[in-house]
Amino acid sequence: MTKNIAVLVSGGGTNLQALIDAQDRGEIIGGQITAVISSASDAYALERAQKAGIPGYVLARADYPSTQAMTQALVEKLRQLDIQLVVMAGFMTIVTGELFQAYENAVLNIHPSLIPSFCGKGCYGLHVHEKALAYGVKLSGATVHFVTEECDAGPIVLQKAVEVLPDDTPEVLQRRIMEQCEWKILPQAVSLFCQDRLKVEGRTVRVL
Repeated sequence: MTKNIAVLVSGGGTNLQALIDAQDRGEIIGGQITAVISSASDAYALERAQKAGIPGYVLARADYPSTQAMTQALVEKLRQLDIQLVVMAGFMTIVTGELFQAYENAVLNIHPSLIPSFCGKGCYGLHVHEKALAYGVKLSGATVHFVTEECDAGPIVLQKAVEVLPDDTPEVLQRRIMEQCEWKILPQAVSLFCQDRLKVEGRTVRVL
């Protein structure tokens, strides 16, 4: 049975595009993106979804009295849409535990560093790459992990590294990590999940 995938977005949706492109190439085996849910009505990611013929929905935090109320509405929406896998692709809204209880080991996130380096509170977007460069690391990269209530701390599914070059700026490093790491391992992890090839054992994810 094909798994229905919902991609949660807040902005430009470059990782969403990587997933759409992978799907068009037949690389997401056993799954289909059937919904894109944005936390902002003006997110360019919604236009990407529209162009690909994928239904888009908006769930803005401001429309709900609390983060919890928004999360409950999100879970309800995902259930209505019969979603089996949730992918966070630059979703900038904090969600509460209800999502992870409803979708235990079925929410994937991509983070632009090699977790546990440069992750957790305040580490998002360019900040991650600024920190990596300030620290002087020789390698950085991206991590796909299952999402839990603790920020960036869920079991790691896939990681890919690239070299940090001497004249890198945060923007240049960000671009290299997106193109060479994020856009490759996110579709790969989604496809493995949809084929039931990911087994979570404590902190370890085995690829079957």
